[in-house]
Amino acid sequence: MFKVSIKPQWTIKHLDAQLLPKRLIELLVAIHEHGSIAAACEASGASYRYAWGLLQDGQTLFGAPLVNMARGKSATLSPLGEKLVWADRRIAARLSPVLDSLASELEVEIERALSKAPPVMRIHASHGFAVEALRGFLMRAQIPVDLKYRGSTEAVATLASGGCDIAGFHVPIGEFEARTVAHYARWIDPATQTLINLATRRQGLMVARGNPKKIYGLKDLAREDMRFVNRQQGSGTRILFDMLLEQAGIDQARIHGYDEGEYTHAAVAAYIASGMADAGFGIETPARQFNLEFLPLQTERYFLLCKNDTLEQPQVQRMLEIVRGAEYHAAVNALPGYNGERAGSVESITEAFPDWPSSGGS
Repeated sequence: MFKVSIKPQWTIKHLDAQLLPKRLIELLVAIHEHGSIAAACEASGASYRYAWGLLQDGQTLFGAPLVNMARGKSATLSPLGEKLVWADRRIAARLSPVLDSLASELEVEIERALSKAPPVMRIHASHGFAVEALRGFLMRAQIPVDLKYRGSTEAVATLASGGCDIAGFHVPIGEFEARTVAHYARWIDPATQTLINLATRRQGLMVARGNPKKIYGLKDLAREDMRFVNRQQGSGTRILFDMLLEQAGIDQARIHGYDEGEYTHAAVAAYIASGMADAGFGIETPARQFNLEFLPLQTERYFLLCKNDTLEQPQVQRMLEIVRGAEYHAAVNALPGYNGERAGSVESITEAFPDWPSSGGS
C-alpha cells in the first residue's frame, strides 16, 4: 500500500518579477518556533550564512526587515515576518484537510490500478482530530480508505444516498441533543443503520492568548469592538453554535464576522492566532495547538454511522479492532479536549438516542 502526502506551498512575486526566495517562509517559521536564527539553522540543517542570505534577500524584496536584531539578544521576527509566518499557518490550516482528502483519493486510484487491490472503505466525515488520527492508523494497517472531509449534514446525507460507506458526525450531550438528532433524522434509519462511538470532545470559544478583549461568554461576541470567525454552513459546529446563540438570546446579525465561515477548526484557530479575528467557536485541540485560550461550553459525542451490513465487512471489522485498541485510545486521549474511552463501542440508533423521533428514518 502507498501513502500520498501533499503539502501546500506558496510564494510572493513583486511586480518587477522578483520572487520571494525559496525556503524563506520555512526559515521564518523555524525562527518563530525555535527563538533564534542559530536554533532555526540547527533544526533545519541550513548554515547560518545561507539563512542570513535568505533574510537579506527577503528584506531587499519587501524593502523592510523580516527579523529584529539587537546586540546581545536573539533575533525576533519583525511585524512583517510575523505576518508571513501566520499566513503560512492559515494556509496550512485551511488547506491541509482538503489536501488530505485529495491524497486519499490518489491512494485509492493507485490501489485500484494494482491487481488484487482490497476493497476501499469510503468515509465522509466532519473534520476532527480523532478521525484524522484514524486515517493514520488505517494507513499503517494497510486498510485502503477514501476519506473526504464534509460537514456533518453532508456526510450523513451522502451515506443515505449511497455515496459513502461510513459517515462521521457529532451530537452535543444534554439539552441540545434532541434538536440536533431531529436535524439528522431524515437521513438516518434506526432499522438499517448502526453507530460506532469514536470520541467525546469539547466545543467552546477560542480567544487570543491572555484574552486581551476580555471575552467571557457568548454575549461578549455581540460587542462593537469584536471580530468573530465562524464555521461554514451545514457543519455540526455551526448548528451547535446557532443553538447556543438562540439560547442566550443573541441576534446573529450583531456578531461581526458571523457570515465568514472556515471549513476546519484549525483554520478558525489560525485566523484568531494571526490577529485577524478576536474569537471563534470550535474544538479545544487546535486552540491549544495555536496557543490560544479556550472557554469550554459544550461536550459532544462523535460517531461513525454505517449500514448494518457494512459493519460486517472485513475491513470495517479490522477498523473496529484498531479503534478498540489501547494505542488508538491513547492517541485520542492525548488530544486536548478529547476522550476516547468508548472508542469502538457499537450502539443502535435508539440505544444512543432513546428519544429518537418517531418520524426519523426511511
